[in-house]
Amino acid sequence: MEADTRPKKSGSRLCCFCNQRNAVLKRPKTLEQICRECFYEVFEDEIHQVIVENQLFKPGERIAIGASGGKDSTVLAYVLSELNRRHNYGLDLFLLSVDEGITGYRDDSLETVKRNELQYGLPLKIVSYKDLYGWTMDEIVKMIGLKNNCTFCGVFRRQALDRGAALLKVDKVATGHNADDIAETVLLNILRGDIARLGRCTSITTGEDGPIPRCKPFKYTYEKEIISTYAYFKKLDYFSTECIYSPNAYRGFAREFIKDLERIRPRAILDIIKSGENFRISTSTKMPEQGTCERCGYISSQKWCKACVLLEGLNRGLPKLGIGRSRGVNGDAKKDIKQGGGTKSIESKQCGSLDF
Repeated sequence: MEADTRPKKSGSRLCCFCNQRNAVLKRPKTLEQICRECFYEVFEDEIHQVIVENQLFKPGERIAIGASGGKDSTVLAYVLSELNRRHNYGLDLFLLSVDEGITGYRDDSLETVKRNELQYGLPLKIVSYKDLYGWTMDEIVKMIGLKNNCTFCGVFRRQALDRGAALLKVDKVATGHNADDIAETVLLNILRGDIARLGRCTSITTGEDGPIPRCKPFKYTYEKEIISTYAYFKKLDYFSTECIYSPNAYRGFAREFIKDLERIRPRAILDIIKSGENFRISTSTKMPEQGTCERCGYISSQKWCKACVLLEGLNRGLPKLGIGRSRGVNGDAKKDIKQGGGTKSIESKQCGSLDF
């Protein structure tokens, strides 16, 4: 077949991969001019290579995809489903969602997840804060206000995912954390001086010493390529509203800083991740020793896990009990409870109902 020698339209540029179709976008990560079809192929192949090179999955494993209905988890569910079929991973995939109890936000996003369940043919499991902890985030915010609400939600959500994964009897949880998220986390841990988390936040698989490991197939995938390009061109069904309780979250300031850096130098996101990977923690640095919570059996470096401490504060009407580095939070927690006569004890609703 003879090559097409027809003159191209003025101003149009050919895709740098196939050199046949007109480029329709510039990749945010590499600034390459690329056509839609080649972008799909390159985007999916890069994720496949990350999965293979890091041995994220094994044939026959049951994998729960953390599904919020947002763009990252929706694209992850779609891509993993496609790659699982195309490359014969041999995985049993499930959608796992957490209902925090945020009216006007999570209830709407869960409707998206329920549609994804039908669209991708993946079984869905939903666990709720109300069932696990006896509280919704609406109720928590009503008690504590908007200042520290993200602390409660983050701690409860992490544990709720593990408990939901245990109910599904999965081998691993895959989350939609992307390169932007990981770069933000590196900066946040530096700003907070959190050495323990800094040492593991760039790991593509975490929690291998815990009940259920988690992995991040999107570790090197830019947020712009997920939402502004792939999800948009594929016309995927996702929920795009931000949480109504997180406009002043500390992470938001790191996110804006990362976006400013990206505008100046797109490679900055990957460079921050690379720097995080190369950090070495001094051998003289005392790291927390991991054990299990005496109340619920969840992993913890203290006698009580953070969720149990926060929950005890809520149940006793002392929501600041587990915020910051308050004295008596763990060492004196049992004594405080015994002396708290008349208040609702944690034993009436311990954090979760599953043994680990």
